[in-house]
Amino acid sequence: MSQPDTLPPASEPPAALRWEATVPFEGGQVCVVSQADLERCEAWREAFAGQCKDHRYYKLVAETLTAGFTYRYLVLEDQHGRVQAIQPCFFVEQDLLAGMPACVRSLVRGLRRACPRFLVMRMLMVGCTAGEAHLHPTPDADVGWVGRALHAALTGYARRAGVSLVVLKDFPAQYRDALADFSRYGYVRVPSMPMTCLSLEYTGFDDYMQRALSGSMRKNLRRKFKRAARAAPLQLEVLRDISPYVDEVYPLYLAVFERSTLKFARLTKEYLCRVGQEMPDRARFFVWRQSGRIIAFSLCLVHGDAIYDEYLGMDYRMAFDLHLYFYTFRGIIDWAIAHGLKRYYSAPLGYDPKLHLGCTLAPLDLYVAHTSPVLNPFFRQVVRLVQPTRYDRVLRRFPNAHEL
Repeated sequence: MSQPDTLPPASEPPAALRWEATVPFEGGQVCVVSQADLERCEAWREAFAGQCKDHRYYKLVAETLTAGFTYRYLVLEDQHGRVQAIQPCFFVEQDLLAGMPACVRSLVRGLRRACPRFLVMRMLMVGCTAGEAHLHPTPDADVGWVGRALHAALTGYARRAGVSLVVLKDFPAQYRDALADFSRYGYVRVPSMPMTCLSLEYTGFDDYMQRALSGSMRKNLRRKFKRAARAAPLQLEVLRDISPYVDEVYPLYLAVFERSTLKFARLTKEYLCRVGQEMPDRARFFVWRQSGRIIAFSLCLVHGDAIYDEYLGMDYRMAFDLHLYFYTFRGIIDWAIAHGLKRYYSAPLGYDPKLHLGCTLAPLDLYVAHTSPVLNPFFRQVVRLVQPTRYDRVLRRFPNAHEL
């Protein structure tokens, strides 16, 4: 199978930027570049400037989360050669049944005895390995043009790269109009595991509990916090750089990661260090200590009037006795309200407590197509069957579950 870095350029690139491949389409072309070449592209310095995860985040992810991923960037140019957008993408090999219930996996167990790689495929994914994806046109372009250009060029590039599936990964629902060509022509749109959102229009955590939660949930939380208060006190510290303590917090992150039913990109120590060092204006590490020892932490990103709770780590030897999940949640919410933030977003998974804490769903979409026009109709049906939200019963209970 050919690798993306072996693709010859389709035309002679300008001296400032070396293209690995170009894919023409009506109205322009998509040029494929590596991270090193992208640094010489002026438009990249402003890419995703209005998003929580700007170009700095994509760079550090590509340099710190390398196991199993090959990163590339799609430079979208119009017919005059002007850059209209830059879209990160990556190659990965993925098991389509990862995270599926045992009953689903058992259906194909016999097939995998004869064909161990059944539904294990090399994919071209458009988006971010560690977070939601966005479209970001330059000031001279519009998001609809970007969506149409991606649709026109992606499948052709994927075929040349020798991959089986093309996936647009975790695009918020706000892009459904811009990505309509994918839904209409060749791709199937299915819900990805959504983020959750909580309004912070309260004076503090107690006000939030009183106004947003049911009486039974308020009673439940007070009981949990009283139990935690009987143990040695916990101290919260909020840091911009976790590198002095990364050896302490990284095992806590791994403990949570390994318990997850859905695993994709595993963070590295380098990622945790660099996100604070290179994005100090946005990164906040909430660290809880007991008797001087770190027992929980959360990596959050702050942007505009919102806080994004990205990754959690806990010491499971005491996590349940101290109700650390709810304890950390209270600390983050109190801090966010005190700093004037208005919205709290939480990363996917762990939906049961979020439902009872009054969160709503923030839908994310997957757009999937097989590169073979013969096999694509079959895989569209397969994707509908294996998409992960189909088997999460808690999601159906959220008040806006229909938005998925």
